[in-house]
Amino acid sequence: MKRTTGQDRTQTRNWRPATRAIRGGTWRSEMGETSEALFLTSGYSYDDAATVAARFAGDQDGMTYSRLQNPTVAMLEERIALMEGAEACRVQASGMAAMTAALLSQLSAGDHMVSARAAFGSCRWLGDSLLPRFGIDVTVIDARDTDAWEAAIRPNTKVFFFETPANPTMDVADLEAIAKIAKAHGITTVVDNAFCSPALQRPLEFGIDVVAYSATKLMDGQGRVLAGAVCGSEEFINDTLLPFQRNTGPNLSPFNAWVVLKGLETLDLRAKKQSENALKLGQFIEGRVPQILHPWLDSHPQKALAQKQMDACGPIFSFVLDGGRKQAHALLDALQLIDISNNIGDSRSLMCHPASTTHHNMGPEGREAMGISEGMLRINVGLEDVDDLIEDMDQALTKAGL
Repeated sequence: MKRTTGQDRTQTRNWRPATRAIRGGTWRSEMGETSEALFLTSGYSYDDAATVAARFAGDQDGMTYSRLQNPTVAMLEERIALMEGAEACRVQASGMAAMTAALLSQLSAGDHMVSARAAFGSCRWLGDSLLPRFGIDVTVIDARDTDAWEAAIRPNTKVFFFETPANPTMDVADLEAIAKIAKAHGITTVVDNAFCSPALQRPLEFGIDVVAYSATKLMDGQGRVLAGAVCGSEEFINDTLLPFQRNTGPNLSPFNAWVVLKGLETLDLRAKKQSENALKLGQFIEGRVPQILHPWLDSHPQKALAQKQMDACGPIFSFVLDGGRKQAHALLDALQLIDISNNIGDSRSLMCHPASTTHHNMGPEGREAMGISEGMLRINVGLEDVDDLIEDMDQALTKAGL
């Protein structure tokens, strides 16, 4: 296989984002296919023994085993890196595989990590439960408080880990300020960018070192496959992440990689249209509920920061009802168009109750510390006609007594 004619690294990095999302990382076989080929193979054969020896020694480019390289997977990695503005990328079997690999590949017993209070439940579990089992200390702070990052640093601090906007509280962390603090102390910053994707926010542009994704979300965007990705410098990806991934095996299947490649072709269009719909629906809901957490509304205390870092608001926001779980569940049960689902980034509108789903395992005290109340609902706004979404939300709010 070879890259599309004329497609070298210099040219592709000069392409604009929408072109990268469709053309970036395209390899073609002798068949000349226009859509990326799907290589469903675990192994490869070689013309002679010297060739395979050279590949395993790293002296010759080429495939050796699909736990290490696969043409379809490699195309996805190259495309995501181009879209992110990263030197390199490795994809994983799921978003949580990406988060786990990004952290465990660089942390050892005796190290310390500073982590954000507000985060996806499984990301909090990594810091609260998994890392301490291996002798890695974790300090949890409010990511919005930039001074708290500096105050939490110890001599053995190796990583800052956070997401922005945060799931589901929509806390916005200052990427540039946090990256500056970390660099001054030789600390690696790792950011979960799943709520935005590179179509809406590119943390590397603000000095962040490593960006991790659930590509299941906006990158696929249609609820089809699980996938994850980690982007960063060639040194981090090849020398730190790759040895961990090669030997632990959280690999993405070629089929799932191919599906995400297809999703990336429409990512820019979907992310911006869903953001537009989310803003209109948020504006409608704002006057009906006690509290709304939407980064593009004037009521959000970090609106200016969100607009500095993000190209659009994204498809996701939360709101809070005074009636607790009973009223939140009543609203969900009254929905006719919007689905009850805990997924995000989908082209369909989905809503969930974080306290009883994505953050259930944190317990009441853990949720309270994160700012997740029993009356909080999180919505992913899809590509349906926004007037239909408004009508559905209107009748559901009415039935829930709002």
